[in-house]
Amino acid sequence: MSSASILSLRHYRHDLIAHSHEHPQLVFGLRGQLEFEVDGRGGQVDRQGLMVVPAGAHHSCGSPGGSHCLVLDVPGDTWLAHSLGAHAAASQRLLEQPGPLNLDSRQQQLVDWLAASPVADPLIAQQGAVLLLASLSQASPAAVVHKVLPYTAFDAHIDQYAAYPLQVADLARLAGLSSARLHARFISEAGVTPMDYIRQRRLLQGRRLLVETDLAIGEIASRVGYSSQSAFSAAMLKAFGCSPRALRRESGDN
Repeated sequence: MSSASILSLRHYRHDLIAHSHEHPQLVFGLRGQLEFEVDGRGGQVDRQGLMVVPAGAHHSCGSPGGSHCLVLDVPGDTWLAHSLGAHAAASQRLLEQPGPLNLDSRQQQLVDWLAASPVADPLIAQQGAVLLLASLSQASPAAVVHKVLPYTAFDAHIDQYAAYPLQVADLARLAGLSSARLHARFISEAGVTPMDYIRQRRLLQGRRLLVETDLAIGEIASRVGYSSQSAFSAAMLKAFGCSPRALRRESGDN
């Protein structure tokens, strides 16, 4: 791979691209949103984000609304060692972990500057790639991290559709992950399964309705997805240690 092809500007459309290549690749978002999956792990590439594609990893991507990205095709281990020096080992570790990452504002400024530069120039391509990789390898853990799950979006979705059947696939779509990958991430990050999380959120909403409204308990049960008042009562007792009537009575006493 020549220096001139290390950095390139690319426009992705709705047509799905699916392939693999023998070199690592970093895809930096400029405009729009690019749907991406690497070795079964899904995510999006948008502004102030990037996707790491390790060497040999099967990946697919597409953008229904169109997406502009800066792409860094890393030539390989020899190039890393020669060009990155003391940063080579950290860069190699970064390039071996597939998935989405976040950039801080200074890193995004560097991406924007390179995107506005003549990246077809071999010197700019070479030095720009070095600067990007060195910036990523030196970043603090808070600056470049794997994106956490979008819990705020999860909570809003569960609250809005609590009365309806909710599936793990609903949250997986919001996170841009497969259901299996979402399950693993929930266990790792939250210590519960996605369905446990949905159940807990429904019960928190049920408790709020008990305390803040005069709705009948059966109506509240229906609003948070329970087919019967008895099932709702049993779930509330297990979660909070008292029945819905007791929770409502305690809130009135207080």
